[in-house]
Amino acid sequence: MLYFLPKAVRGVLALLLYAINTLFWFLPLMLLAVLKLLPLKRWQAWLTYLLDAIAVAWISMNNVTTRLFTRIDWQVEGLEALSRKDWYLLLANHQSWADILVLQNLFNRRIPFLKFFLKKELLYVPFMGLAWWALDFPFMKRYSKAELARKPELQGKDIETTRKACAKFRFKPVTVMNFVEGTRFTKGKHDKQQSPYQHLLKPKAGGVAFVLGAMGQQLHKILDVTIHYPERIPTFWDYISGAVHAIRVQVRVLPITEQLLGDYQDPAFRASFQQWVNELWQYKDQQLQQMAAKQEP
Repeated sequence: MLYFLPKAVRGVLALLLYAINTLFWFLPLMLLAVLKLLPLKRWQAWLTYLLDAIAVAWISMNNVTTRLFTRIDWQVEGLEALSRKDWYLLLANHQSWADILVLQNLFNRRIPFLKFFLKKELLYVPFMGLAWWALDFPFMKRYSKAELARKPELQGKDIETTRKACAKFRFKPVTVMNFVEGTRFTKGKHDKQQSPYQHLLKPKAGGVAFVLGAMGQQLHKILDVTIHYPERIPTFWDYISGAVHAIRVQVRVLPITEQLLGDYQDPAFRASFQQWVNELWQYKDQQLQQMAAKQEP
């Protein structure tokens, strides 16, 4: 609608609206977070629904801002079978900070609010730690190999602690998001890794296995999401200022089978799980190659 404005003006105005929207919702979020400290389960459950509604409204207003200042040709496949009543593990490739805005734009109000695992130490970050806690982002405690060597009794404790933290998701649908590569794709990282994939970094199977180990009985389906930017990988600024003109996304819904649930410390299961993740990544690399080929004259 306001695409006729210069790029710099669009970017500044969009950033300003994002900031105003965030501040507007942050205050009631903090108030409800404090109220949620009352140790009453039904009260906390009711507030959880209300807090997620605030997060959904925040994303919805950000999406309105995106439509105001951008003109993006979206080509998306695979959204038909999605439901807000299902429990999902979302796995996606990662190229830009814009990826999160893309995922929020596509999946808001189609699936449960996107959440991701955080290190337990982040719980103590001023304000944001309380917000993440209020929104039921799962906090995990990971032990290093050195700690496990000193205290073998801690083996499996991280999974058990995280499983308890996620127990509330048995009653309310959730989408847990995981960027399997662990970092954004760049040509330099790709070359340094000597990645066997043309468009992807090597996947980190351990992170996916950790999520499934902690929540596998609560999650119902896997969303395999492939994001492609036909022009070039954009920056966050490119996205909000209208410099991105086309985005391609493919979504596959996959089952969570018993073969994906197991102890990642077990060598046989680890080898099998890594093979599954590598095959998933090989398919995703082929998808990206096919998307790129469609752009060629």
